Amino acid sequence: MKTTNLLKSISTVAITGVLALGIATSASAAEAVNLDRLMDQVRQGKALDSQDNSARIAEFRADRNKQQGLLATANSAKNAQENESARLNRLFEANDVQIIDLNEKLDLRLGDLKELFGVLQQASGDAKAGFDSSITSVQFPEREAYMADIMTKMGQTSKFASVSEIEQFWAEMMNEMIQSGKVVKFNAPVNLVGGTTESREVTRFGAFNVVSNGKYLKMSEDRKNYIELPRQPSSRFLGKVSGAESSTSGLSPLAVDITRGGILETYTRKPTLMEKVKEGKEVGYVIIALGILGVLLALWRFISLTTTSSAVKRQVKNIGKPGNNPLGRVLKVYNESADANTETLELRLSEAVLKETPKLNKMLAFLKIIAVVAPLLGLLGTVTGMINTFQAIQLYGTGDPKLMAGGISQALVTTVLGLVVAIPMVFLHSIVASKAKGVSEIITQQAAGMIAERAEQTS
Repeated sequence: MKTTNLLKSISTVAITGVLALGIATSASAAEAVNLDRLMDQVRQGKALDSQDNSARIAEFRADRNKQQGLLATANSAKNAQENESARLNRLFEANDVQIIDLNEKLDLRLGDLKELFGVLQQASGDAKAGFDSSITSVQFPEREAYMADIMTKMGQTSKFASVSEIEQFWAEMMNEMIQSGKVVKFNAPVNLVGGTTESREVTRFGAFNVVSNGKYLKMSEDRKNYIELPRQPSSRFLGKVSGAESSTSGLSPLAVDITRGGILETYTRKPTLMEKVKEGKEVGYVIIALGILGVLLALWRFISLTTTSSAVKRQVKNIGKPGNNPLGRVLKVYNESADANTETLELRLSEAVLKETPKLNKMLAFLKIIAVVAPLLGLLGTVTGMINTFQAIQLYGTGDPKLMAGGISQALVTTVLGLVVAIPMVFLHSIVASKAKGVSEIITQQAAGMIAERAEQTS
């Protein structure tokens, strides 16, 4: 059974193959002409490649003799260059020996001049550093190129400054000394705070300060112009600039910076009063608000008590006509109690005086509270600032003091603000309280006098 199935399968494959072969043969017969032509082309290309290769081989064999000639020429040139190199090495060694000998002779002939050039080199270095930081550099720009040239020569051992260059160096140093004692006006470019640059007449006071239009200037880093300080020093220094700038003779007061800008820069970085107040932050603002409120209340009560005191004093002189004032209201009670005995009158007058006392002492307790609370708020700001300082130390360490300055500044500023508010409030409370006490004593005295008068009449 299995054999029969196998034979059937083989027969099927054979029949299929015969049919496919028949189809392929029919297609190939249609294109037989093209395939023959392709075969001819392949054979022709192979023949051409063979001819090219034969030609290349023949050409290489022909050039082989030429290559041998070129190699011989290169070897000859190499030997010539090696001989030239050996000759140059011998010449270099001979020149080196000669240079050493000439240097020894030069050192011997220079003698003290070599020491002079050493001193000149050191002096020129110091002078250049001084010229670079001097505000006179803007007025004498040609000095920059000369100093650069002489410093270049001083840095080379094979060149020395000439006598004329040494004399010019001496003249530049003398000019700097002379200019440090002069007050000179000249035109120079000035960089303004707004960013613009304009040519202005500037006044230079020696080698210390430069001013223009009533403001201090500083020299730019490239030493080609002046820069208007973005923040000027305080008015006690700035107020003298205009007078000194416009002066033509005699003496004029002026704040002179002998450090050539160091002290002036320090003063410009000094914080103003408002900047100091801002360093106190929220606690500082609360203290200031309490202080302002306390001052306003104290002024209000002082004015009110002054008016009341004047009215009471006028009432003392006119007992018969009670007015609208504390003593007048007590007098009205006295007049209304004309039929009362002495004890009843005393009680009624005491009641009237007690009614007037709270009006006189109004807001005095609040002023005392402000005087007590202000230092406590300052202490709160101190503790807050120290907490910020320790947090900065914990995060960044103690390497940079500027990181701790903010917290310390807050601590100190709030303490100062608390004391600045508390101390005046103590004085204001005392003044207002004494004013109220004076009015109260007048009323009490008049009431006691009226009681004594009634007692005399009934006895």
